[in-house]
Amino acid sequence: MDITPAILIFTPIFLPIAQHLGIDPIHFGIIMVFNLTIGLCTPPVGTILFVGCSIGKVSIDRAIKPLLPMFLALFVVMAIICYFPQLSLMLPGLFST
Repeated sequence: MDITPAILIFTPIFLPIAQHLGIDPIHFGIIMVFNLTIGLCTPPVGTILFVGCSIGKVSIDRAIKPLLPMFLALFVVMAIICYFPQLSLMLPGLFST
């Protein structure tokens, strides 16, 4: 599923739950978009990966090995964003005043 339909389908379901749990709506949106982006880049869905491999005429097996460090970095950044919401809310906080 592409990011836009996923946001349109899942946001009305999960946003009230996140607000009830005390999660900032902006932080929830950042986590949701980043998570969906990771899902588009990594297998088994990996739409972006499959399209890129077909355009470049490269097999998935050949393309996935060099991308493993990038996938690891994406997961580390996702964990940091989840555990330290101040980092992702700092910039929106500067513009809201």
